[in-house]
Amino acid sequence: MIIYFSPGPTHSFWEDHWAGHSLHELLREARRSPLTGLIEAALPPRGEVLEAGCGLGQYVLLFRERGRRAVGVDRTFEPLRECRKASPGAPVALMDLRRLGFRPGAFSAYVSLGVVEHDPEGPDAILREARRVLEPGGVLILSVPYVNGVRRLGTWWIRRRNRRVRAAGGEFYQFAFSRREVRALLAARGFRILWVTPYDPARLLRKALGNLVKGGEDKGEGEARGAGRFKRTVRRLLYTPPLLRLLGHMILFVAVKTD
Repeated sequence: MIIYFSPGPTHSFWEDHWAGHSLHELLREARRSPLTGLIEAALPPRGEVLEAGCGLGQYVLLFRERGRRAVGVDRTFEPLRECRKASPGAPVALMDLRRLGFRPGAFSAYVSLGVVEHDPEGPDAILREARRVLEPGGVLILSVPYVNGVRRLGTWWIRRRNRRVRAAGGEFYQFAFSRREVRALLAARGFRILWVTPYDPARLLRKALGNLVKGGEDKGEGEARGAGRFKRTVRRLLYTPPLLRLLGHMILFVAVKTD
């Protein structure tokens, strides 16, 4: 496990984070993201879906536009307000993820994407509540920051840097987990893992690739096509299993609630 600290107040970080996105932008990205295909492949064919930590609510709206019953909750008010402004009537609500206001077994699926790692007390209380609101055999779809090959090699440097940030007054930001650590957490909370995959291997390269394509477009149609082909080739390489284990920024777990 690696602990990250934010150099400034974490509430300011989240305000800046949400201010830098719009619901329509994130919904457009979700429609074409490889992650969406992974999530939809894991969802059960029936029942209601809860996204816990839904942020601006793009996945709640995406699930609903594709015929699923879905609701979202988040512990931060600002993104929920923006979601309601952009999509009046969106089924999102403010809740503490450790104490959800739903009856036991209310949902057939619980989706949590990059959320549980931000609880400074660890993800156990959130996972316990996730199990409570899932029906028997319900599906948990959970992603967290991944201690991939690069992070593992650089652990000493990452920890040293974060000790300095903390000593300078930084606040807790998140945990990053190994595959084994998440497996143990889920098993302890009564989940049986079905499959696991890292994803988002291009996080550090995305901006550079985007600039390459933009630059190609500025120079002419032929170069733009070439840049686009290069980007697609790089994406295919990055999504091979060895490079996912080496570079995947996040890791996705699909599990079911055991009896």
